Amino acid sequence: MPNIRTSRRSVPWLLLAIVIVSFAPVRAQSAPPAKFRVWVFADAHVGSDKTNGRDSLSMAIEQSEGPAGFDWDIALDLGDMSGSQGTPKDEEGLEIVRQFGSLKRHRREQIYDLSGNHDRSGLDEPQAWWWRKWIDPTGEHTEYSRVDSARRPYAIEGTWERYSFRVGNLLFLMMSDINEPSQKIGRGTLGGNPGGVVSGETFRWWREIVEKNPSSIIVSAHHYVLKDTTVASGEWEGMQRDAKGDWQPRYHGYYPQGTPQGASFLYWVDSKPDSAAFENVLAATASHVDLWLGAHTHTSPDDTFGGKSHIERRWNTTFINAAGLTRYHGKPEEIQNRVPRSWLLTFTEGSDEITARCYLHGNEFAAPGWYAKSERVIKLSGSFRMPHAK
Repeated sequence: MPNIRTSRRSVPWLLLAIVIVSFAPVRAQSAPPAKFRVWVFADAHVGSDKTNGRDSLSMAIEQSEGPAGFDWDIALDLGDMSGSQGTPKDEEGLEIVRQFGSLKRHRREQIYDLSGNHDRSGLDEPQAWWWRKWIDPTGEHTEYSRVDSARRPYAIEGTWERYSFRVGNLLFLMMSDINEPSQKIGRGTLGGNPGGVVSGETFRWWREIVEKNPSSIIVSAHHYVLKDTTVASGEWEGMQRDAKGDWQPRYHGYYPQGTPQGASFLYWVDSKPDSAAFENVLAATASHVDLWLGAHTHTSPDDTFGGKSHIERRWNTTFINAAGLTRYHGKPEEIQNRVPRSWLLTFTEGSDEITARCYLHGNEFAAPGWYAKSERVIKLSGSFRMPHAK
């Protein structure tokens, strides 16, 4: 039988080896990649819902921050805070600021806003005075809006009408809807007159930034999507004909003296109707704009009117219709189109894909919470990089 006894001389070395192995550092598991979450909402129409006993904005905020909600780093408000069919007034502005006050885990400055068509002031009033006073992305009127631009997590560059900000290699381009200067009948006079508008200055600003930033992941945002992108965004698709063949509202009010044929999309650019200005740039610079976020057309998550869903891809750009938080804005017979909802976009460090998830803020269409049927994975032109720690 072989001698298996260990010699006394070898014992210290054996003990030393055991000690070394016992105290060797355990290799740390790799931390999961960092995530950046962008909450996208629009069309709160605060006054319309308040009249019906519902706080559309604060309800959504409280749900997002609640135990059944979701984490978000910043939010994008894509316009139509006002529910007025005429021009918005100070009373509604005060109510909006009050509802923003329901934020508990986030600062007001973590929400980046742009103006929608219902936020426009009248043609005979200073341009967007109400929205600039109460929503105020640049912090010009902090005493009213309570927005302090110095508290922005990511500083903005620009004006109330158009501004940008960066998060790592994400570049956000925020464009507000305005009154069309060539029209003599519009917001206030007609009471509505939908149809998206940007000035020539805003368009040229957008084009120059896009052309100068080919390596950035660009997110463009306006209250409207572009023509023939998402649900009901084609010509005349905001309307419908009655039994006599006359045009009537479908998703948007019918104003024959306005531009009802373009009520569902960004129609006016540099005072040119149906110009296709943005579309031409996107077609010529494929992949330079990753996302176009819009709203305006309130409808159910499953609606595909015109053969288009809420998320569609054209010119290597993904378009998302993020409307809307309202339950009561519009005519009573259109109630089936108003399903309070918003979207969460999740960017992951080192990944060229994001997830887009739809959150239902009521039980009108399905159970409140995530609506799995609408979830999408979206390809980006490059991998997301988180901003450097300060």
